[in-house]
Amino acid sequence: MKKSDISILIVDDDPDILEILSYNLSQEKYKVYTAENGLEAVKKAKKKRPHLIILDVMMPEMDGIEACEQIRKMKGLEDTVITFLTARGEDYSQVAGFDAGADDYITKPVKPKVLISKVGALLRRFKSDKKEKNIYKVGDITINKDEYKVINNGAELSLPRKEFELLSLLTSEPGKVFKREDILNTVWGNEVVVGGRTIDVHIRKLREKIGDNRFKTVKGVGYKFVI
Repeated sequence: MKKSDISILIVDDDPDILEILSYNLSQEKYKVYTAENGLEAVKKAKKKRPHLIILDVMMPEMDGIEACEQIRKMKGLEDTVITFLTARGEDYSQVAGFDAGADDYITKPVKPKVLISKVGALLRRFKSDKKEKNIYKVGDITINKDEYKVINNGAELSLPRKEFELLSLLTSEPGKVFKREDILNTVWGNEVVVGGRTIDVHIRKLREKIGDNRFKTVKGVGYKFVI
């Protein structure tokens, strides 16, 4: 995954900190979003589905601890890495942060080089965890990539290989719109394909087996899976 494909949400009520962190991470080619309080963070996390969230603790509207707890309950964000920003000596914030579901913490003030290094390490953890997850659950659907098995609402489905691979791709990032060319390249690769209609046929079959409301068509672009 390229840096330009990785999204990071920075949450802090201090505009100077937001500016410094977002500038340095943007310079590294990451896709950066910002929020000024916990309430806004929850809304943006649900909409943007970032790979990493850097979350301040003490904020108005909703503090970072509560925001973290709410984000951890959101479907599709189970693998998002959350790290807290804490002031030196705030041991209680670090403990509360871990209890709320945080993966790590960064101590303020943080130097740009240290921040970039820390973010890189956190994202490597995210990629490693994603690779290990050959069995995962999305809503009521369980995907077992080792056994090419799908369980929908407790019932096991038998899917042909390409339908399974297409479903695995779309469910890997719920809510994300996968472009038609990316679907063809990922699922069919260099195999002989008659054209884009191949995707449409397989999507229709998946809709019949799993539910029409799970697969959304984005005209002129591609498809996405919704929970």
